Amino acid sequence: MKDLQRRGSRLIGFGHFQPERVLTNDELSTMVETSDEWIRERTGIRERHIAGPDDSVFSMAAAAGRGALDDATVSRVDLVVVASTTATDRSPNTAGRVVAELGLDGAAAIDVSTACSGFEYALGVADQAVRAGSADAALVIGSETLSAITDWTDRSTCVLTADGAGAVVIEASDEPGISPVVWGTVPGLTEAVKVSGDPQRFSQDGRQILRWALKDATGIAQRILEVAGVTLDEIDVFAFHQANLRIIEPLARSLGVTERQIVIHDVEVSGNTSAASVPLGLSKAWHRSELPRGGRALLFGFGGGFAYAGQVVELPR
Repeated sequence: MKDLQRRGSRLIGFGHFQPERVLTNDELSTMVETSDEWIRERTGIRERHIAGPDDSVFSMAAAAGRGALDDATVSRVDLVVVASTTATDRSPNTAGRVVAELGLDGAAAIDVSTACSGFEYALGVADQAVRAGSADAALVIGSETLSAITDWTDRSTCVLTADGAGAVVIEASDEPGISPVVWGTVPGLTEAVKVSGDPQRFSQDGRQILRWALKDATGIAQRILEVAGVTLDEIDVFAFHQANLRIIEPLARSLGVTERQIVIHDVEVSGNTSAASVPLGLSKAWHRSELPRGGRALLFGFGGGFAYAGQVVELPR
């Protein structure tokens, strides 16, 4: 076991999965009163992937996890953490099912439910487990089927939601490649984004979220940098929660970040996939060779609860 005084963790692989079914804005306009122009103007989204009858939070998580393990060229991990707010069963948990499906016998299994910031929470938990010596390697996954909790008659939300999964593998390292997570909640916005009712449905107060993003999100992003001990100029990639472009763009401007540095345009073709959005966008960019090897990325998720979390990670070399 590595010296715990110096022990950290680092990313070594990415994986993702999206359902085959693509729902375009034009098709949405036949289901609810909207149009391609209206959706693009307000969200920047052109299309999104929707789960089919054989797709579930578990199956997508397993597929993304398998891809990350293959990319990392490892076959075993000691811990699996799955972030999702749309898993249908309380027990067995999704992480446990992933352990069984991928043959990771003996691995610890944890589910995290903090909605859009879930992946960053999950990565923080896994990183701390590795730092503490409780695991030598971990598989961290965000997986969502938001289509299952969408009110398809509500054009303010149905134009946003989508399905998919993203995953990373981390392993112990002599020097930390993942900074301590910065996380918290905004009590005054607890009800601004929620999944509730019978049947369960996603709802949000978009104006409150936008006001928070414009007023407070920049300060949290700067705190993430401070905790990581790096400056804005030392960050190569910014991976914000893919809520919609009208939230991401002003946040980027307030930080003084150029568009080329942001994993931003995945929302245009993937929609809002909640806990899956950051690892999904990163994995797709990684496998297209669009991310700099060994570069630094700032991850920042925020949404339901109202919870936020983020950290700086070093990309695989």
